[in-house]
Formats: sequence, structure tokens, C-alpha cells
Amino acid sequence: MQADHHVDILVSGGGPAGLIAAAAFGAEGFSVLCVDPAPPITDEDTQGSDLRTTAFLTPSVDLLNRIGLWPRLAPHAMPLQVMRIVDAGGTHPDPRLTRDFNAAELGDAPFGWNLPNWLIRREIVARLDQLQNTRFLPGTGTAALTVRDEAAFATLTDGSRVRARLVVAADGRNSPVRQAMGIGVRTIRYGQKALAFAVTHDIPHNNVSTEIHRWGGPFTLVPLPDRDDKPCSAVVWMERGTETARLRALPTADFEAELNARSAGVLGHLRQATRLTEWPIISQIADRFSAPRTALIAEAAHVVPPIGAQGLNMSLADLSALIELSRNDPGSHDSLTRYHRSRRPEALARLVGIDALNRASMVNLRPLRDLRAAALGGLYGIAPVRRMMMRAGLGVR
Repeated sequence: MQADHHVDILVSGGGPAGLIAAAAFGAEGFSVLCVDPAPPITDEDTQGSDLRTTAFLTPSVDLLNRIGLWPRLAPHAMPLQVMRIVDAGGTHPDPRLTRDFNAAELGDAPFGWNLPNWLIRREIVARLDQLQNTRFLPGTGTAALTVRDEAAFATLTDGSRVRARLVVAADGRNSPVRQAMGIGVRTIRYGQKALAFAVTHDIPHNNVSTEIHRWGGPFTLVPLPDRDDKPCSAVVWMERGTETARLRALPTADFEAELNARSAGVLGHLRQATRLTEWPIISQIADRFSAPRTALIAEAAHVVPPIGAQGLNMSLADLSALIELSRNDPGSHDSLTRYHRSRRPEALARLVGIDALNRASMVNLRPLRDLRAAALGGLYGIAPVRRMMMRAGLGVR
């Protein structure tokens, strides 16, 4: 089968995970082509920009350092020293239980560093331009995929054909590559959606990420650099879909009143600083993480609710394992089998844990909210358990 492009690695998907995968394989010396049907939006104010943020945990930062990306990202990153959980599930929306998980208990480094997704895209695209063996084709997607023993053959949406030793599917929860390979998924739907936006506030965040639980899902404030000389945080506000629709329809003043009630006043008065973006919350896992000459990473492989900064960090754990197994012969049957066997059980275990946390945060009945607070207080008080939970969240032993 003739092809217009011959590469070692074809990365299908140009979100943060796909772009990092392209940079990583390029840094390893492989020839890489990355495609995505949508051009990357690399400016906060452009319509359609991704206003979510990503907290890169320590293992992910280690990977980004190895592949030459972290020096570009570090100047824009805000360290996360403390993960604070607040239970506000009493009769009134006030904090009734607060517990801090401090990275100092584990070592000198913060838990991680937080950056806006649109900025991550901007910096990685700039890095790809520096790699001579790596090409990024925004506006071009994967239209069809055929695999042979010796290679995979992809037809792109511009009509060109690519021969690759390995196809990395980083093309999202509805992955066309996964569907082309006939890999099924198991999906859990919660009826939730998340609102993502930035706020300024009166009280400095002091590098503390705060997760507030009442009902409907967690309300999370994640530190960002100051904005207009005021302390700033990213908000991820999870609620039932009917509630997010109601909130989005409110006039600005009414929305801010609801926003401040839900934040339990932990950072003083909050002011909306960017437009709202919204996306549905699901858990999902692919039946397999590999197929002939094909590896699934990121949301093509697994989707989890945005709790505990797990999503993209799970994706980069996928990537680290895949790179390690691909050094000698990318796309070989043995390397892809080992990749599936190592990553899917780990991803499934995390999905189960995050699913349980999300369901606990959604409970509406007062006795169940009281039980949730009691469990948090009890587990936190046992120091070895607290440290074990922090290490598990980081993905280290």
C-alpha cells in the first residue's frame, strides 16, 4: 500500500495529551506526525478556547522535564502545596469540616503545578516547531485506518495517506481510531455537567487547592497567577445538568451570588473573570488499550470526573509506559500487549476510586452527607492512611 508520509509514530489528536505525546516521541528521536481536525486555540479570549486548567502532578513534571517541555511551561505554572477538602454539607452552606493534605508530609516538592489548558497548547505547539523530526497538521484528522503486520496505514481527511509503525490514539472520548479498531467502551453517566471558568477573590490562595463538598458534585478552586493585581483561581463547578443550565441562564449578578454561596466563603468574595465553559461528566474505560499497531492513551482509553487532578496525569502515565515499551520496536505485538496489561488495570482501579468519590460528593440526603464528613475526618486523623492517600493520588508508591 503506497503512502504519502512514512513516519515512526502517527499521533491522532491534538489536545494536550496528543501534543505532549508528539513532543515526547519526537524527543526520543522518532519521526512523528500529529494530526487533529480542529486547529489548536492558543489564546484565552478566542471563542472555543479551553478554559479548564490542568494540575501536573510530580510524576508528570518529571516526564515533561525529560522531553524538554517543562522549561517552557514552568514560568506560567502555579505550585500546589496543599490540597484542602472542605465539607459544607450541613444545614447551611458553611464549612463544617476542613482537612489539609500538605505535600510537605511527603517531601520538599509541591503536589504539582497548575496551568490553563489553552496556554499548555500554546507552549507545546511552539515546542513542536523546534523539533525537526516532528510535524503537526492542525485542521487534518484521521479518516480511516488499516493495519498490517508490518505497519498501520491511515487515510487523513485531506486525502493523504500515512504509513506508521505505531498509531497513538489521543483523539478523545469518542475516538475515531478506537472505533476503527473495533474496541468497545464501558460508560457511566452521572447526569452531571461541569462549569469551568476563572475568578478573582479577596483572600490569597497561598498555593492551596480547595475542594468544597455539599451536594451535586465538588466545587474546586485551583490556584492561578494573579489577574489584574488580584488573587486568581480556576473554578470547576460540578452539578446536575439541570442545575448547570439554570446557573448559566442567570444574569451576572445573580450568578455571582450563587457562586459565592457555593464557595462557602473560603476565599472571600469571588468575581467571575472569564466566560463560562461547560462539559458533560462521565466515567469511561476502553475494553482494551491496544490493538494491532495501535495504542490508546488519554480519553481514548479512559475518562474520569475532574476530581483529584487525575485526568491528564493518568494520560501522561499512559504515555510514560508506552514510550518505555516502544524504544526498541514501536508498534510491536509484544510491546503493545505489555502496554495494555500494565495500564488498563491501573486506570480501572483509579476510575473505580474516583467514581466512588464523585458519588459521595453528589449525595443529597443529610444523613449521607453527615456520614461523608465523618469518614473524611476519621481517615484524615490516621497519619499513615493520610500519607498513603496522598501517595496514591500522586501515582507514586
